[in-house]
Amino acid sequence: MVPYLQRIVCQLLIKLILSTFFVANLVGCHSLSTPAEILPYYNSVDLTPHWDSKNTHTIAYFNLMDQTGKNFNSDSLIGKIYIANFFFTKCPSICPKMTKNLKILQDSIYGSTDIDIVSFSVMPWIDSVNKLKTYSEDNQINPARWHLLTGEKSIIYTLGRSSFFADNNMSSDTSSFLHTDKMYLIDQHQQIRGVYNATNRNDISRVINDLAILKKAIH
Repeated sequence: MVPYLQRIVCQLLIKLILSTFFVANLVGCHSLSTPAEILPYYNSVDLTPHWDSKNTHTIAYFNLMDQTGKNFNSDSLIGKIYIANFFFTKCPSICPKMTKNLKILQDSIYGSTDIDIVSFSVMPWIDSVNKLKTYSEDNQINPARWHLLTGEKSIIYTLGRSSFFADNNMSSDTSSFLHTDKMYLIDQHQQIRGVYNATNRNDISRVINDLAILKKAIH
C-alpha cells in the first residue's frame, strides 16, 4: 500500500504545482495586458507616448467660429471627448481622404452627445463661414457633432503647432504653411490621448476602439 500512497501523493503534488503555475501565468498575462486598456498621453513635439498622468500637456484655449456662424471655443467642449484635425476646403490631396474617413467616424458615433469632431481650417482667409457651410453640406457633415472652424490664421497656426504638435515647427511663425494628415484624440481634460493618420481607413477603427477605452476609463 505504501508505494500506491506515494504515487497518489506525487500525482497530487504535480497537479498542485501545475495549478499554481497556471494561476501565476494568468495573473502575469493580465498585468501585461492592463496597459493596453490605458491610453497614453502625448506631451511633446516628438509625439512619444507616456503613461504618467502627472504634468501632462493640454490644448490651449481657443475661440473661433464654426460653419453655422456661431462662436465655438474650448468651453464648447467642456466634459467632452473630441477628435481634431487640420484641413482646408480647396485641398486636392489628403483632405478629401481625411474628410471621407472622418465621415465614417461621424456615422459611428451617431447619438453619442459626449463625442465631437473638430476640424480647423489652415486656410481661414479663404475658408469663410459660408465656404465651410457649403463644404459641410456637400460632405454630409452634421454641424451638431462635427465642427469646421475658421478664424485668425495666427491663432489656428499657433494652436496647431504648439498645442497639437502638428509639425516640428514650434514657433508661431505663420509664413510656413501648416499641412498634416494627423488626427488627434483629446480627452475631457484637453489632453492628447491618441495620434493617428486620418487618411488611413484602418486608423479610423483604431480611433473607434480607443474612444471606447477612453469612455470606459471616464465612467
